[in-house]
Amino acid sequence: MIARLAGALLVKTPQSIIIDVGGVGYEVIVPLSTFYSLPETDHKVELLIHTHVRDDALTLFGFGSSLEKNLFLMLISVSGIGPRLAVNVLSGIGPQELLEAIARGDAPRIQAIPGVGKKTAERIALELKDRACKALGGVDIPQSPNLNREERGMVEDAFSALVNLGYSAKSARRAVERANQRAGEMTLEGLIRKALRTLS
Repeated sequence: MIARLAGALLVKTPQSIIIDVGGVGYEVIVPLSTFYSLPETDHKVELLIHTHVRDDALTLFGFGSSLEKNLFLMLISVSGIGPRLAVNVLSGIGPQELLEAIARGDAPRIQAIPGVGKKTAERIALELKDRACKALGGVDIPQSPNLNREERGMVEDAFSALVNLGYSAKSARRAVERANQRAGEMTLEGLIRKALRTLS
């Protein structure tokens, strides 16, 4: 099974790419999250690979990060979700946002991805919630029912910002929730500043 490819990027389209490895061209299907991070053609590229084998075909799916590949593997473990739909899901939402939506059990957010129906979104949210929480460091992400969609989005953006700054998911979640409880009307920047103060 092919698990990794490194070579020159020969062809680059949103649907698939071709990587030249030692004179052999491998066609690889990639999600948009990976496609946008690719270099220009003729430059070196390195991707993590999932090899999908069927009776009539062998298809390679490529990912620019371990998070994308792990999410892909999680998605295809859900009944009724094949690799093509899993790539479509990853193309419709950022990997970190998808992981957090699954951890919240936020089926409506997942359903908002083009090509994902209500039942599929509910299966993803139900079957993968525990694994997503574990991937986020064991922290459960509640829906925050008292917040409207805009406020909830601001809380999640603040959480993502802290994680990107290097804080653990658990510490970031706790800090944002504390900061939000003390806040009246607040901007995203103000919420992040308050959360950082609780972490200092």
